[in-house]
Amino acid sequence: MSEPRTQAVYPGVARERGHYESFYLRASHPTEPLGVWIRHTIHKAPGGPPSGSVWFTLFEAGDPRASKVTVGEEQVSVPAGDYIAIGDSEIGPGRAAGSAVTDQLSASWQFTFTEGAPAFHHLPREWMYRAPVPRTKTLSPHPSSTFNGTVTVDGREIPVEGWRGMVGHNWGAEHAERWIWTNGTGFEADGEAYLDAAIGRIKLGPYTTPWIGNGVLFVDGELYRLGGLERTRSTVVRETPRGAQLVLPGKGVKVSGRVGAEPSRFVAWKYADPDGGGHDVVNCSIASMTLTVERDDRPPIELHTEHGATFELGMRETDHGVPVQPFPDG
Repeated sequence: MSEPRTQAVYPGVARERGHYESFYLRASHPTEPLGVWIRHTIHKAPGGPPSGSVWFTLFEAGDPRASKVTVGEEQVSVPAGDYIAIGDSEIGPGRAAGSAVTDQLSASWQFTFTEGAPAFHHLPREWMYRAPVPRTKTLSPHPSSTFNGTVTVDGREIPVEGWRGMVGHNWGAEHAERWIWTNGTGFEADGEAYLDAAIGRIKLGPYTTPWIGNGVLFVDGELYRLGGLERTRSTVVRETPRGAQLVLPGKGVKVSGRVGAEPSRFVAWKYADPDGGGHDVVNCSIASMTLTVERDDRPPIELHTEHGATFELGMRETDHGVPVQPFPDG
């Protein structure tokens, strides 16, 4: 492996500041509605020490199962060559291993993953990662990778062989007011194509911005940046807790389509902000995605994956209808 494509931010955060941080991965079976979503998170209230949590979800048709463990500052570290270690769970370039054992579920995993596609910085300019606003920073060190290894859930061993997915990293002083994260791989018409997008509405004093999208599409061997502040007017988002219709424009390209799943395929969690606020978050990492890609002077391309996508919605409302996992945050 080459130099790490990202690194933990929390060790450099001043004690008086609030902070959250997440290293996450998702991977799905190439032919079956079966996948995993694993997060390693740091939560730090202003003036307080950081704590760490490991979140695990196994997605199967109609039966997502989840577990979460939280540990204190003394069990959170950044080992040499790794992104983060929380308890006995670690994730770093090309590998992830760990466990989340609770009364609700006993889960463990050991993966390797390819370097895959180039890292993608969702914010279009490097200074934005140092500036106070936006208060959420997102990048995908591995927006499209291939996973191999094993997941064990309550004694059931699930082989992970050639599963497609991604590894992401985000951090900040607070979550966006409302957000969508979506990632799609394993498309039938182009097995190397992928979409990775973070779309958010940001609170600025009493005002909330329109949807601002930042994403990347790889198709036909070419890479396209999507969205940006300058394309807010032509960005379209019609979202529900079950999915979204999206239009994400870029230079010489427009991507439109839908991502989502039936309610029984979703899991819901509480996400806490460092200042004490929070969101409900619903996620399905075996979602369906259908896209139409329009490019200048070329015929349109249709991309579809039946269960190789993720749809996540972060929101203030709590009446989304998905049972919330019985684990506190913060």
